[in-house]
Amino acid sequence: QVQLAESGGGLVQPGGSLRLSCAASGRIFRINYMGWYRQAPGKERELVATITSGGSTNYADFVKGRFTISRDNVRNTVYLQMSSLKPEDTAVYYCNVEYGLDSYWGQGTQVTVSS
Repeated sequence: QVQLAESGGGLVQPGGSLRLSCAASGRIFRINYMGWYRQAPGKERELVATITSGGSTNYADFVKGRFTISRDNVRNTVYLQMSSLKPEDTAVYYCNVEYGLDSYWGQGTQVTVSS
């Protein structure tokens, strides 16, 4: 079992920045895939960014150049640095971890971009 604890969401003005964190705990040997997804009201959950244990990253087009995903393999923590935030980035952001044959989700953290 893997438990995920997210933090870092909140209210920010357009153009501002936030940093999300997601720490994985449990009997973990190595996590290959970690990622962030988001879900806005009335919309489906969508991929934001992913990162492998080797540091390979993948971003959705709508966040390229604004968001940066990183991870600390010792602490089993993944981060999402979000900059130049727009109102359309408002959503609940979820951490996702692929470990073994299972997929785990965090509880979600609300990000609201508004003036």
